[in-house]
Amino acid sequence: MDFITMIINGLSIGGTYAIIALGYTMVYGIAKMLNFAHGDIIMVGGYTIVLFFPISPVVGIIASVIFCVIVGIVVEKSAYKPLRGASPLAVLITAIGVSKLLQSAAQIFIGSESKGITVNLGEIKMGSVKISVLTLITILCSIAVMVALTLFVKYTKTGRAMIAVSEDRGAAQLMGINVNFIIMITFIIGSALAAVASVFLVFKIQDVGPIFGAMPGIKAFAAAVIGGIGSIPGAMVGGVVLGFIEAVCGMIPPITPYTDAIEFAILIIVLLVKPTGFLGKKRREKV
Repeated sequence: MDFITMIINGLSIGGTYAIIALGYTMVYGIAKMLNFAHGDIIMVGGYTIVLFFPISPVVGIIASVIFCVIVGIVVEKSAYKPLRGASPLAVLITAIGVSKLLQSAAQIFIGSESKGITVNLGEIKMGSVKISVLTLITILCSIAVMVALTLFVKYTKTGRAMIAVSEDRGAAQLMGINVNFIIMITFIIGSALAAVASVFLVFKIQDVGPIFGAMPGIKAFAAAVIGGIGSIPGAMVGGVVLGFIEAVCGMIPPITPYTDAIEFAILIIVLLVKPTGFLGKKRREKV
């Protein structure tokens, strides 16, 4: 693997983590909670793609987005909304419980054995470098999602309402903003992003199981923290950082088995040096 291939693979891996991390960072920035069930929404999307893939890949992708959004809304309405005024610890424990519930439901209704599909989008040659079409699509879609989400938040009425709720939920409510609706929209966007990420993961791994989204979800959360959780550009930066770490470790066989340990060690180092992450900001807590 040459240097150019490493960069391209790093951007591809990092782009997938960034899309997942955007879901984490938006929910945290607006609802002030860590949705640890986010990785399991990816699992729902993965199973949906596998189920509908024999009909059509396009149908599978659309169905994945729809199912993930529905599950995200149900989870927000049934598990998180009743705890809106509860302590952060109660919400955190609930999120972990929802995660395990979704994994167990997948095992009960679908089975513990992995389901697979076969996808081959081919390669293209750029000079002396061969690049997977899936890799290029992943990079381009990641950039498009980042740009679209940034423009949405900055220039739409709903996006500006999200910023207001993020800054001061009480003041936003006094100004007539429906906080519950904004939080629900945030979960919808986050779940749709999880569905998009599930497409890239399924097409790459071509195998889905009950814990399919667990490790990508944890790594994406690490990416969000490294970049600065609550920051949309930070999620992208953190994802790319982890992507390059994986690409570099993949080039060095002796350390390849320790890739995960290296990534989380770097997370700890970043938190020790800059607790808010690369692009995060300190928040004043009201008392």
